Amino acid sequence: MNLELFIAKRIHFGTEKGEKKASSPAIKIAIAGVAIGLAAMILALSIVVGFKKEVRNKIVGFGSHIQITNLNNTTSYETMPVIVAPEVIDKLKSEPGVAHTQVYATKPGIIKTDDAFQGIILKGVGDDYDWQFFKSNMVDGSIINPADTSITNPVIISKNIAGKLNLKTGDSFIAYFVEERSARKFNITGIYSTNFEDYDKMFVITDIHLIQKLNKWNDDQVSGIELLVNDYDNLDRITQDVYLDMMTYRDADGNTFLTRSIKEMNPMIFSWLDLLDMNVWVIIILMFAISIFTMISGLLIIILERTNMIGMLKTLGAKNFSIRKTFLYVSSFLILKGMLWGNIIALTILFVQKYFGLIKLDPETYYVSEMPVDINILYIVLINVATLILSVLAMIGPSYLIARITPAKSLRFE
Repeated sequence: MNLELFIAKRIHFGTEKGEKKASSPAIKIAIAGVAIGLAAMILALSIVVGFKKEVRNKIVGFGSHIQITNLNNTTSYETMPVIVAPEVIDKLKSEPGVAHTQVYATKPGIIKTDDAFQGIILKGVGDDYDWQFFKSNMVDGSIINPADTSITNPVIISKNIAGKLNLKTGDSFIAYFVEERSARKFNITGIYSTNFEDYDKMFVITDIHLIQKLNKWNDDQVSGIELLVNDYDNLDRITQDVYLDMMTYRDADGNTFLTRSIKEMNPMIFSWLDLLDMNVWVIIILMFAISIFTMISGLLIIILERTNMIGMLKTLGAKNFSIRKTFLYVSSFLILKGMLWGNIIALTILFVQKYFGLIKLDPETYYVSEMPVDINILYIVLINVATLILSVLAMIGPSYLIARITPAKSLRFE
């Protein structure tokens, strides 16, 4: 029989008449401290991870994980073409970690209506394009269907552009291309909205063959190749592997290929997202410190409340280690109770936000219209385990107070 555990249960769970249960306001505050601290840590991690994923997915949706372009290209969207042979695509598809390959072409232009004008980037995509991102962000109409010959020069535009130019699904507009000194009429098949204004205000998606005609390119000439990877955590490694494979390759015109990840093309945004990790660590450290402080206070109060009992146990021959072990059990009960409530509070808030989106955000500032959350069970379990272990370890120091309690004085303690 575990005597220390038995005594700890009687201290914490005792309900018999005349039995003093550890339930003073200070103890309840200690439990609340653990609950609030754990809930704050889970919420902070889930919100920041969810926000980073949401913003990252929007950037990837417009530009993929990895882009392979002409080495001679500048930062302009007026690109120099590369010739993509079928064997190049087959080679990239066989790269470990690459989930999808697609070609694209871009062309800067200006939309002119009777009342306003807007600079845009026409992005042409082909039959190999993964439409999942835009399908999930369509607010009206549908994506373009190159097989539908009833619509000439179909495009999808953003809600941002549509609002500025007073356009809607089914309307048409004229786009002007300065370098070619030409103009084309386009027909809107759908409107999307990602709330990522930096890109929403620029990109108009159309058929890649139209861009090739505007640029006077052949069917095998494109602005570049886009790659999607299976696991974002392996992006740097996959980018390095693709870079080394493509570094020595030359297309039919002798062009050299440049391989860059989405992080390299958008360093400021991804550096900003990385800074959010520091915020999470600050919150976790502060909340853990608060939880430990309240638990230490609670344990000291329990020891003081049970001074007479400690003296009696010592009189009966109990060792300091045995008595300390008893009160560590009591602390563990309080920590577990606080963790239970902390998990209930955090998970309730997370699920309500995930499925009902009650907390709204300004999309112009945060790039999302409601607070995103990522409910990762592994992260939550790790936070719980770390909280339990570190909290119990933190209780060891205050438990040494028991060694300073002498039976003679404690039995007279009121």
